[in-house]
Amino acid sequence: MINKLNFADNRKQDNSGDKNSGNGGSNKKNDDFDWSKIIKTVFSWGAVIIAAVIVMQLWRGGSSGTAEITFDVYQQLLEGDEILEGKIVKSDINDYTFEGTLVKEKSLNVNNTWVKTDKFTVTLVEPILQEQVKIWKEKNVKYTFIKNSNEWLNIILGFLPWVLIIGVWFLIMRRMQGGGSGSSSRGLFNFGKSKAKLINESQIKFTFKDVAGADEAKLELQEIIEFLREPSKFRKLGGKIPRGVLLLGPPGTGKTLLARAVAGEAGVPFFSISGADFVEMFVGVGASRVRDLFDQGKRNAPCIIFIDEIDAVGRHRGAGLGGGHDEREQTLNQLLVEMDGFEQNSGVIIIAATNRPDVLDPALLRPGRFDRQVVVDRPDVNGREGILKVHTRKIPLDIDVDLKVLAKGTPGLAGADLANLANEAALLAARKNKTKVSMEDFEEAKDKVMMGMERKSLIISEEEKKVTSYHEIGHVLVARMIPEADPVHKVTIIPRGRALGVTTYLPVDEKHTYSKEYLEAMITYALGGRAAEKLIFNKFTTGAGNDIEKATGIARKMVCEWGMSEKLGPLSYGNKEEEIFLGREITKHKDYSDRTAEMIDDEIKDIITRCMQRADKILADNIEILHRLSLELLEREILDSEEIDKIIRGEELPPIKKTNGKTDSSVSNSSDIPDHVKELLEKRKNKENGNNNEKIDGENNTIG
Repeated sequence: MINKLNFADNRKQDNSGDKNSGNGGSNKKNDDFDWSKIIKTVFSWGAVIIAAVIVMQLWRGGSSGTAEITFDVYQQLLEGDEILEGKIVKSDINDYTFEGTLVKEKSLNVNNTWVKTDKFTVTLVEPILQEQVKIWKEKNVKYTFIKNSNEWLNIILGFLPWVLIIGVWFLIMRRMQGGGSGSSSRGLFNFGKSKAKLINESQIKFTFKDVAGADEAKLELQEIIEFLREPSKFRKLGGKIPRGVLLLGPPGTGKTLLARAVAGEAGVPFFSISGADFVEMFVGVGASRVRDLFDQGKRNAPCIIFIDEIDAVGRHRGAGLGGGHDEREQTLNQLLVEMDGFEQNSGVIIIAATNRPDVLDPALLRPGRFDRQVVVDRPDVNGREGILKVHTRKIPLDIDVDLKVLAKGTPGLAGADLANLANEAALLAARKNKTKVSMEDFEEAKDKVMMGMERKSLIISEEEKKVTSYHEIGHVLVARMIPEADPVHKVTIIPRGRALGVTTYLPVDEKHTYSKEYLEAMITYALGGRAAEKLIFNKFTTGAGNDIEKATGIARKMVCEWGMSEKLGPLSYGNKEEEIFLGREITKHKDYSDRTAEMIDDEIKDIITRCMQRADKILADNIEILHRLSLELLEREILDSEEIDKIIRGEELPPIKKTNGKTDSSVSNSSDIPDHVKELLEKRKNKENGNNNEKIDGENNTIG
């Protein structure tokens, strides 16, 4: 099985405190407005005021011996000369309270209840107060007017709702305008402010010592650092500081880390923002944020502005159905103007990163904007060794750890993948309660990263396990017998990831171009598993689905892109399939005739058929080795390259200690061999004795 592994981007992030983040350097670590404090404060003061009012009302209410009577009962008491004296207190604007004392205790009707008391209160309105004063004088009732000492409380209670409303409105307006505890970029009405994070040199910084495997990129960026450190050196000779640097490369190769290292080496402020942070639901927000970002950069010049994943706003203009001047295009237009407008942004360098340079607008890539395009590719052997040294600085390594061997055994892995490998090895060692990380842990971590996690709990029948064993050995044996193929590194039938078995190949050296012979060899050993299933079991399974897909893809590219077909010649057929809505045509463009399409299909089929026949012949000629290897793989579940070579040479492997304590050789009995395979072995012996070669070859090709 051929497995092309694509690894996710695992960029190293700066998790420092970001004291100076946001717009121009707010010193707040967290710019979020804490509404809970405001709500708690309002409710706390409200509860205090309400409690105070209740206490005052209870205090003003007097003792339990005072009865509140109606005006009719008051008139009866007044006419009967039963009131001795009274106090008049103003209770409202037009209302007064008469607090009277009787000559002697009497039962009074209070809310249909008779209460015996000598004190009472009654409410008197202002129009009749003068008449009552005359009656009091005639009846010789002593009365006094008392100034209400609680009038201020009534005034405060009247104004309190308005004060609360004005206070809440004031806090909301300050929040909208970015005031208060939040930074100026966090206000509700300040959504046009940039969200770029400012990283000062006082914070944790990266240098080129933390970057390995990208020597050419570091040399290219060294000039940027010299520009920032000593710009006068270049200005004397008429040199201008570059406007922008575009970092191109697959995910996980260290583009973000390189940008941070440049900022650390130069010792200048470093603004970091993602391309997706520019565009939101409001019209014109993206362009406004671009303007604000460059304004911040000018205030902090010389500085570096790093835009990660610039393809989010830098795609081809006029994209989508019918094109249109949408929000993303406005943002891109403003970015182009800021980078190459009338104003000279001296001291501001833009570093952008993307893994999709093919979708960027051509206006971004022209000289004067992104002057430098630095390719950050996957590291070679020496680069991988350097990356492993960087990521194992803080890991206690055992004496047997050889980073050079690990680097050779991890072709195609990016920096993030190697960082993940070192971390997985440390975690595995910690699970085993080790004090140091050994080579065994690194090998186990490598298998986990490159082939997937072991699925030991997966239940597989013996028949399916046997089919898987022969399938994987088919790959191994075909690859071993073809000189152009990559050497087999390891084969296993332990389920890993989504595969029941995995065969890994280890290139001898780094390849950048591929010959026709090498590609045909890849197709041949990819189909080796299917050929083994057909030869041994005389049936096909779905296990070869991925192999057929990979083989067909290689054959199609050989014919349509690389001109490796003699019939069709060195021509390119069909445009490369690209994503829609990128300013290109939505429908597929067919630039060849139907007759040519038939020829392409025939040629692809011919390549696949020829490679399949070659795989069948190799396995049929080496049927004994195929059977021995498969049985050994069934017993041991894992075979490395040395063990495979020993079996091919006819040497016996050391016995395996089984769980019951007995030892047993891994070679199975002849009864496990299918009948048609036994017939094929007999014919092989006859071939060696000098029988008709053509006849035997024809039979070998038809068996199974």
